[in-house]
Amino acid sequence: MRPRPVHLSSPASCGKDSLQIFPLPGLPEIRRGQDLAALIYRQSRRSRFAFADCDVLIVAQKIVSKAEGRVVSLHGLKPSADALRLSRELRQDSRFLEAVLRETRRIVRRGPQTLIVETHHGLVCASAGVDRSNVPGKDRVALLPRNPDASARKIAARLRKLTGKRLAVVISDTFGRPWRLGLTNVAIGAAGLPVLLDLRGSRDRAGKRLHATILALADDLAAAAGLLMGKGDGIPVVVIRGLRYPASRDSAARIIRPASQDLFR
Repeated sequence: MRPRPVHLSSPASCGKDSLQIFPLPGLPEIRRGQDLAALIYRQSRRSRFAFADCDVLIVAQKIVSKAEGRVVSLHGLKPSADALRLSRELRQDSRFLEAVLRETRRIVRRGPQTLIVETHHGLVCASAGVDRSNVPGKDRVALLPRNPDASARKIAARLRKLTGKRLAVVISDTFGRPWRLGLTNVAIGAAGLPVLLDLRGSRDRAGKRLHATILALADDLAAAAGLLMGKGDGIPVVVIRGLRYPASRDSAARIIRPASQDLFR
């Protein structure tokens, strides 16, 4: 079945008056060592979906982690003294906390059953992104990719060769936010497009000069794709079409706020 697009109005579209968001269903359960880009391409052919220049693929972190072997069994983890102490404090599985601590640079905040940490990537998130959801098997968890930007570059380069099209890739994950309730998808890896859109120095419609406006373009795209990437929907890849953007070597690591500017650290 050909994926149906969702249309969003956008004045910055690539020669069109709207953005289109296409789900790419039907991907199989991803296993370690598989060529993720080739699987995406083959599924697009089965679905009779043709990629176009400037398409942006939003790829769920979970399938990237699975392909890269970033899934571990808690059964084989021996909790450290720190994990045991946190287990008593937070009332969580000490083996799960051990997996979290191994991915953690430092603990930022802790609360009832909550551990906010800074990962080795520099991301600040709950439980270092260690997650049980959509991971087959008992007591198995997925970890974040070791280098999400490198993963995005690899997938983008492979897909460009397979399709012959200019494509960009954003790897997304679900994060909370310090000022607001609820979760949303954000970019943790990116390749081929600017991750931030700096509007400082430009003028708004009233002619006023902008002094502080920097839009999180990659996060916006991840959040839009998240509308079709529900936890139980089985759609880990979404294609966004119609966005005008220049080619870029930007990385999602640029979005991370420096610690000196972060009031929550």
